[in-house]
Amino acid sequence: MFCHAARLLALVSVFAATLTAAAQNSLVLNPPAGSKVTGKHVVLLCGDEEYRSEEALPMLAKILSQRHGFKTTVLFSLGADGTIDPANGKSLGDSEALDTADIIIMSLRFRLWTDEAMSRFDAAYRRGVPLIALRTSTHAFNFPAASKWSDYSWNNKTTNPGGFGNQVLGETWISHWGKHKIEATRTAVEPAHARDPLLRGVGEIFGPTDVYEVSLPDDAKVLLRGLVLKGMKPTDAPADTVKKLAGTTATQPLNSPAMPVAWTRLHRNPAGKEIKIFVTTMGDGIDLQDESLRRLVVNATYWAAGLEIPAKADVATFDGYAPRMYGFNGYRTGIKPADHALGKVLPVGGTVPPPAPKTPAAPKAKKAAQEP
Repeated sequence: MFCHAARLLALVSVFAATLTAAAQNSLVLNPPAGSKVTGKHVVLLCGDEEYRSEEALPMLAKILSQRHGFKTTVLFSLGADGTIDPANGKSLGDSEALDTADIIIMSLRFRLWTDEAMSRFDAAYRRGVPLIALRTSTHAFNFPAASKWSDYSWNNKTTNPGGFGNQVLGETWISHWGKHKIEATRTAVEPAHARDPLLRGVGEIFGPTDVYEVSLPDDAKVLLRGLVLKGMKPTDAPADTVKKLAGTTATQPLNSPAMPVAWTRLHRNPAGKEIKIFVTTMGDGIDLQDESLRRLVVNATYWAAGLEIPAKADVATFDGYAPRMYGFNGYRTGIKPADHALGKVLPVGGTVPPPAPKTPAAPKAKKAAQEP
């Protein structure tokens, strides 16, 4: 009997260890005990090399779970050592969470996930899971033309032009409409939709990221436009320069009309399911220090869930949210999903080492003079 109990205890220990190991590949947050719960599972997908989604989405997950009653699971791009590696475009840890997603919040750029991860994402899309897409998610995927997933690629020109971004979200990557890291963004409400419930409690938003060029389908409902500013401060005046629209010979003032930066649409997928889509081309980690932008994303989550949007959703952050500035190779190294746990201040982390200096090429030997 003692041996049986010991064996059972050992099996339980192994099972618990397995669960713990799995949990370390993602961040799972449940609403506080005794709080009102929505019964909805929000899966947040991090995966970009530039805009600190690996810091922004855990912050949003904490707000949604602890203040609004959603179960949240954050999935990361991971390195071989289990640390978060935004540059590993093939990785999505614990992708099985997508199997039970009621809502997906994504902040992705040029991903080329494994068949397993893509199959799960594709299945969620086909069963009609609402999508909330931030910043570079307009160009979330970058599969080669020969891949079975090439229809998702941002630059697909044949079978599914513009890929997932264009066909599902309403736009793929075109260009930086404002000058990158030089001209910031300030929002203006689209007058026709000023009373849209998604804008409840949302004031003017400032973000240090630039406006993207977009050309939306007729079924997109524009909520906010982005004024390109002359500098990187909230008080800077709108830029007054003129720019050529991509793929045309036409020119347009940067802010007349200003480009859309937040919109919704209802998209019918190949399975005939109508999907709620919310997109904002803002949403960098620094952008999301703006209370109104956080509230807009929270409001979009309520909308996606079919729930009444609060008059002014509580979007106070947890654990000293202080993301690093955007930029390639600027992410914190050595950080694990468990470091984002509720009640923990994110460690400072390391930095990506600079590339090794290139060794100068050896001078080419002169050809020997040929004798006459």
